[in-house]
Amino acid sequence: MAAIRLRVNGVAQSLDIDPATPLLWALRDHLGMTGTKFGCGIAQCGACTVHLNGEATRSCQVPLESVANAEIVTIEGLAHHGGARLQTLWNELNVPQCGYCQAGILMAAADLLKKIPRPADADIDAAVSNICRCGTYPRVRAAIHRAALEPA
Repeated sequence: MAAIRLRVNGVAQSLDIDPATPLLWALRDHLGMTGTKFGCGIAQCGACTVHLNGEATRSCQVPLESVANAEIVTIEGLAHHGGARLQTLWNELNVPQCGYCQAGILMAAADLLKKIPRPADADIDAAVSNICRCGTYPRVRAAIHRAALEPA
């Protein structure tokens, strides 16, 4: 095995593990960043969403070898990469219920707001397709709309 280098939340990392290891497990098991969650394991639910080179990406199906030298932002680093206001609004509007899926939804929402600063409901539905078993979708939309109107 050869070491794979990447930057996670602005910090250089080197991992000497099986290159086929999914990025999600490299983050959680090898770097101790447990904010990114395992949900479905087939990149459908979005609990494992991170930013990979600036794009929201579901990390459970991304082999580590494909992200060598990549810039990765996890929920642990989102506040330092433009997501602080969104996270504050998430709390102010009581968006989370159980909270399990919220890290992935926040990452998708932050990516959406970078691309579309004033998204319509249809934009939100298209970009934030994460699954929330608690049904927090109306509050997710409200927080995203408010973040669009009150950027940091």
